[in-house]
Amino acid sequence: MSATSTASQILAIDGGPPVRETLLPYGRQSIDEEDIQAVVETLRSAWLTTGPKVAQFEEAFAARVGATYAVSFSSGTAALHGATFAAGLKSGDEAITSPLTFAATANCALYQGARPVFADVCEDTLILDPDQASAKITSRTRAILPIDYAGHPVNLDSILEIARRHGLIVIEDACHALGAKYRKHSVGSIADMTVFSFHPVKHITTCEGGMVTTDNADYAEALRRFRNHGISSDARQRQSAGQWHYEMVALGFNYRLPDIACALGLSQLRRLDGNLARRRAIAARYTAAFREMPGIIPPGVRPEVSPAWHLYPIRLDLAKLSADRGEVFRALRAENIGVNVHYIPVHLHPYYRDRFGYKGGEFPVAENAYERLISLPMFHGMTDQDANDVIAAVSKVRLAFAR
Repeated sequence: MSATSTASQILAIDGGPPVRETLLPYGRQSIDEEDIQAVVETLRSAWLTTGPKVAQFEEAFAARVGATYAVSFSSGTAALHGATFAAGLKSGDEAITSPLTFAATANCALYQGARPVFADVCEDTLILDPDQASAKITSRTRAILPIDYAGHPVNLDSILEIARRHGLIVIEDACHALGAKYRKHSVGSIADMTVFSFHPVKHITTCEGGMVTTDNADYAEALRRFRNHGISSDARQRQSAGQWHYEMVALGFNYRLPDIACALGLSQLRRLDGNLARRRAIAARYTAAFREMPGIIPPGVRPEVSPAWHLYPIRLDLAKLSADRGEVFRALRAENIGVNVHYIPVHLHPYYRDRFGYKGGEFPVAENAYERLISLPMFHGMTDQDANDVIAAVSKVRLAFAR
């Protein structure tokens, strides 16, 4: 082995040359000239918010996922809040969800005065375990909020069957899963309400933004009012009717998504299929490389789903490594691979510990996974060389820490 090749095997964190010269982030938006032009045209139009682009984006989005209605919001979090409002959650109610998610999935129940009740996840996919969720149902349970972790749809047949048996509403947090399919049905067309996010690291972006899809007209109307201060009409409707009068019929928020953002969303939506294909190609490249790599466990995929691959979360087999997750994380960052961790289990955050008395150990599958999880870069703008750099860095670090 030459001196150069020997040096290249020294971890960057120990002074060796990194795999990459510049940082590859775990996620990043892709904006092209058509996106920019769409935004510029709206900036030059008569409407910057509550105008025609909002309805156009909602209609196109509903058609894309196969839902009757789509209602846009200023963020995925706002959309989750809107869904819990439309579902009628209130003080004293409970909503069952996963601890392995971003805090907003659970917080949206708290916003309505309800209590989020956590149930553990499945070992293979880290999605909500239907049996664990069923065991948490009480007389106070009103909704189930499963999350499509990393873009892998939850077991919707089981979740919906449990919900129907107990008279519950299913709000699917699909903020990771735009374009995913469950038993050949598009996510967004199955649950009572499905929530999406358009944050820049997602499959399409409106800068910030979210959407709720549903086939229920009452839910759709409640969602529209909630995002507009609880008012029964918006400014464009009143202008079209030539009237000024409006009525506030519920306590809502200003959660509207402006026309500028919706123009960007419409432009981005046209590229969704290509974005999904690229993410799936990167995931396939990763899985082929990591499937037989000691110490690295690629994410599981069930045969009845087609994931959207918002994230690519590997788990470390710590029994085969001489380092913990923190050391591996720091070593990969030093190689200029912008890894991340998704997520600190919600019940372990200080707010939830202090308010609800969680100590740790309540949800062993989620907590054990958290200690071993690392999210690798995954976004549709990645090149084959970017993906190869990630694979090379993981291989280099794994080899350095192999037992």
